[in-house]
Amino acid sequence: MPENVIAVALILPDLTRSVAEEHLAELEKLIETAGGTVVDRVFAKRPRPDPATYVGSGKAEQIKALVQRSGATLIVFDDDLSPAQVRNLEKITEVKVIDRSGLILDIFAGRARSREARTQVELAQLEYMLPRLTRAWTHLERQAGGIGTRGVGETQLELDRRIIRNRIARLKEELEKIERTRETQRKSRNAVFSVALVGYTNAGKSTLFNRLTSGSADAADKLFATLDAKSARAAFDMPRETVVIDTVGFIRKLPHHLVASFRSTMEEAVAADLVLHVIDSSHPQFEDQRAVGEAVLRELGVVMDRVIEVYNKADRTDMFELRRKNAASVSALTGRNIERLIDIIRERELENGEVIQLEIPHNDARVIAKLHDVAEVYEQRVTDRAMMITAWVPRDLLHLFEAYAAIGLKPAKVS
Repeated sequence: MPENVIAVALILPDLTRSVAEEHLAELEKLIETAGGTVVDRVFAKRPRPDPATYVGSGKAEQIKALVQRSGATLIVFDDDLSPAQVRNLEKITEVKVIDRSGLILDIFAGRARSREARTQVELAQLEYMLPRLTRAWTHLERQAGGIGTRGVGETQLELDRRIIRNRIARLKEELEKIERTRETQRKSRNAVFSVALVGYTNAGKSTLFNRLTSGSADAADKLFATLDAKSARAAFDMPRETVVIDTVGFIRKLPHHLVASFRSTMEEAVAADLVLHVIDSSHPQFEDQRAVGEAVLRELGVVMDRVIEVYNKADRTDMFELRRKNAASVSALTGRNIERLIDIIRERELENGEVIQLEIPHNDARVIAKLHDVAEVYEQRVTDRAMMITAWVPRDLLHLFEAYAAIGLKPAKVS
C-alpha cells in the first residue's frame, strides 16, 4: 500500500516561486518512484533556513495540522536537513521526516542489482547515516543515570559509530578493487571505439542503448531505472568495433556523497571516446536538465569536445530536426532519425584515424587478417608480390602497419 506523503520546499530569496515548484514537481516524481503518494505540498518562504526546524516553528505547526488532516505518515523535504532539524520536526509533527538525500538513497537501494551498485549504495547510506546516529539511541539516553546504566547510551553510540566507520573503510577498499577491475576491462577495450550514454534520469538512455545495440536493458518510464554501467557492441556497421555503454542518470541536487560513490560508474563516460548526452526534448524543463547534465560532465572532467547532444523523444514533440555537427534530434522509441545519429558517430570515429595505402606481401596473411579486423578496407588489388590495400586505420593502431606503408604512412586520397 502506498505511503501518504507531504512534500515540503523552502523558497529562499534567490529562488523564484516557479523554480521552486519545478523542483518540488521533481521531488514528487521521486516520491512516486519510491512508492509513495503525495497528498499535500507545502511551500515555506524565508530569508534563510531555520537552524532548528528548517522551515520555522510556525510552518512546522502548520505541517503538523496537515499531517493530522491528510493522514500522512511521512514528510519529505526537498533539501538536505541536519540531524537536529529532523529530530525537532519529528517531535513536532509526530511522523517520520526524511530529506531529499534520504529519499534518493531509498530509491537507489531498491534499484541496486550488481555487486558494484550494491557496494556504492551501502557506502552512500552509511556515510549519510553516520552523523544521524544519535536518533537511534535516544532510548538509552533516557535510561542514563540509573545504577549500572550510567553512560551506556554514549558507549553504545560510540561503538556503533566505530562499526560503521570500519564498514565504510572496507566498502571503500572494495570499490577501489572494483574500479581496478573496471580499469583493466577498459584497457582490454582499447582496440574498440567506446560511446557512453549519459544524461538526466528518465531521458531515455536505456531505450537508446537498446536501439543502438539490439540489447535488452531495462527501459522503464521511471527515475533511476539504471544504476549499473552496461555495455554491448553496436548493432550498426562502423569503421572499427564499437561498444555502447549505458550509465546511471543525473538529477538536480544529486547529493555530493552519491556523486562520489558513483564516480567509478561514471568513469566510463570520462574514459569514453565519445559521449552522447541524452536530453528529453519533450520535458518542459529540458534546457535546465541539459544544464544539469553538462555541469555534472564538467565536474567529472569530461572533455566537452567529445560530447554530442542527443535530443530524444522527438515522437512527443514538434522540435525541429537538428543539423548541427554536435547535436541530433531522435526518437529512440520509434527509431526516428537514428540513422542521422549513427552517421554522426561514424564521422567522429573516422576523425580518429587515417586513410592510408599499404603494400602487404602475400605471405603476411596474419597482417592482412588483422587489418580487416581492426580497420575499414576501402579498396584492395592483387599484384605478383603483394596485396595493395587502401584502408582507414585507427590512429592508435597505425604503428601496427607502419612497415607496410606504400607511401610512408601518408594519408591517401579515396574517391
